[in-house]
Amino acid sequence: MSDLASAVAELRSTQTIRQRAQALLARARRNESAYFSVNDGALVTAATLVAGLTQARYPDLKIPYHSRWRHFEAGGVNRSGQLDAALAGASSAEKARARIDLALVSVLLDAGAGTDWRYKEYREQKPRAEYTRSEGLGVASFHAFMSGVFSSDAGHPLQADAKGLQGITADALARAFQVTPANPLIGLEGRAALLGRLGQALENQPELFGKPGRPGHFFDLLPKGGKTIQAHDVLSVLLMGLSPIWPAQNAIEGVALGDCWPLAAARSDAGGLSDGWMPFHKLSQWLTYSLIEPFEWAGIKVQGLDALTGLPEYRNGGLFLDAGVLRLKDPAHATRLHAAGDELIVEWRALTVALLDELAPLVRQQLGLTAGQMPLACVLEGGTWAAGRVLAQQLRGGKPPLNIISDGTVF
Repeated sequence: MSDLASAVAELRSTQTIRQRAQALLARARRNESAYFSVNDGALVTAATLVAGLTQARYPDLKIPYHSRWRHFEAGGVNRSGQLDAALAGASSAEKARARIDLALVSVLLDAGAGTDWRYKEYREQKPRAEYTRSEGLGVASFHAFMSGVFSSDAGHPLQADAKGLQGITADALARAFQVTPANPLIGLEGRAALLGRLGQALENQPELFGKPGRPGHFFDLLPKGGKTIQAHDVLSVLLMGLSPIWPAQNAIEGVALGDCWPLAAARSDAGGLSDGWMPFHKLSQWLTYSLIEPFEWAGIKVQGLDALTGLPEYRNGGLFLDAGVLRLKDPAHATRLHAAGDELIVEWRALTVALLDELAPLVRQQLGLTAGQMPLACVLEGGTWAAGRVLAQQLRGGKPPLNIISDGTVF
């Protein structure tokens, strides 16, 4: 394997994410971080908050996975049932492909909505419901999918295919997401461009995505005739197949790395081309979590869920800042505007990954559950993401603790 191929493989591994995140947390505990100090005493307090919220949200402790499908349930509406009804008569495999198409496109469109955007859902014989943030993006993308917005074939609207995605414009997304000057959605151009690049990637890789190119076609690729797959194998296919869609500024010798950022303190023991990079792959891992259920509904068991990491986004990261586990050495950073690649943001996200791994067993202990009963995907859902949102609502009316410029492709 060439040095370049080795470096890329290393940076696409969740083992690398964990190793470097844990090293950065140890560094911060030694008070060597320029941006953060760590208050370990607050970790148990954070776990108590998460455990209590989990118990309140899921009294029977039957906690589902943290995935896009939870947002499709917003308002107590069984939208996946609506999709199933529309797919009545389709084969089990085709149902899985449609669910994968929906989940992948919806996740890619879920990169933050800002504080001002709203989506109004109109239901027959019922008052309209209004949704914001991730729930709103989920509901809006669900209805766009059901309306055939992502399909180029009017006879088969319930799919996302290469030509359909390449034809998506910011104006088309604006109509689907009810965007107006009075109802702005951040990163609209970036989202449309991302879907266009996805369409091109599907078309260019028929060995992964079939003909016509669809995300759902890799349902046929992964199981290889068996009834089990590994979660990291799903992620690996996504990272390889979706590599061309990410912005090109994060690259090694022309190979796009996606959600992977320069950080001098993120060191490789072996040195080489991967040294000084901190990988996350948040959207790709969020997507992997969101594909677990489509595979399982089709009879394919997804194993090794805890090979994936916690998701380093502003709700989970906000939990640790707002609960006092992490403290800004310079409080003025909370009032400044940051780019996704700023050292402070990259380090914050890395510390979030490492702290989620330490928080999870504390939450399980308080709830009397094992890791098998409550994998990390369920801790997130129970959970850390909701606790981060609750604290943000209490402290700042829902706004995250750090202000980050979003282009619709990371957060």
